[in-house]
Amino acid sequence: MWNVLVTGSSRGLGLELVKQIATKSEFNAGLVLATARSCSSDLQEVILQAKGSVVFVALDVIDEEIIAHSAKAVEIALRGRSLDILINCAGVHGETHGKLALMSGLEYQFSANVLGVHNVTRHYISLMKTSSTKKVISISSIFGSLTNAREVAYAPCPAYKISKAALNALMVQYALSYEEEGYIFLVVSPGWLKSDMGGQDADLTVSQGAEAVLNVVMSASDKDNGRFKNIFVPGWKKYDGGDLKW
Repeated sequence: MWNVLVTGSSRGLGLELVKQIATKSEFNAGLVLATARSCSSDLQEVILQAKGSVVFVALDVIDEEIIAHSAKAVEIALRGRSLDILINCAGVHGETHGKLALMSGLEYQFSANVLGVHNVTRHYISLMKTSSTKKVISISSIFGSLTNAREVAYAPCPAYKISKAALNALMVQYALSYEEEGYIFLVVSPGWLKSDMGGQDADLTVSQGAEAVLNVVMSASDKDNGRFKNIFVPGWKKYDGGDLKW
């Protein structure tokens, strides 16, 4: 059975990932560690229904001291078992209206979307050392693609785009650094979801996005290390399950 940790679990995609991991038998989950700054009422309901298989651990991705404390709490919760899968889902988003010189929030979005993922990964990676799975999946975005930058220029979120491009580069470096130890690092774009961030005009429900992301997680193998993956959703040409361009 796989022990799985998800960051950003209080709402949106992170919450839905925890819910599906805990309830889908094909995911073969052991302990699901749901982390966030605080435990929302929705997450609390998932924990109650899971009857012990989901545990909340407080984690703020922009505070490394809290990250370090959370890793110790997770180690205790695992009771000598390994952490098998880490899903970096926590992230922030902001908009800039006007020319790039007006961009604000770059430092904050970098701290959460890039440095936060780095610090979470480096504090938790030792808990994965004895696992036979060792998968680290980071939720990215097509907005982070440099190749497609002009195609998504309509979206007024340059700081978000820059931070996701940097996240992609970070995961590639992790993939190269740890491949000889059997780790699998990849980034996944979950599609345009009907969430607080994506809005109600988006393509997919959060449930559809989470299910598609988990299909990528389950099928990921050594050959996927260091790749930028699109989700697969039947009936959608844009969600073809292939590789996305950097």
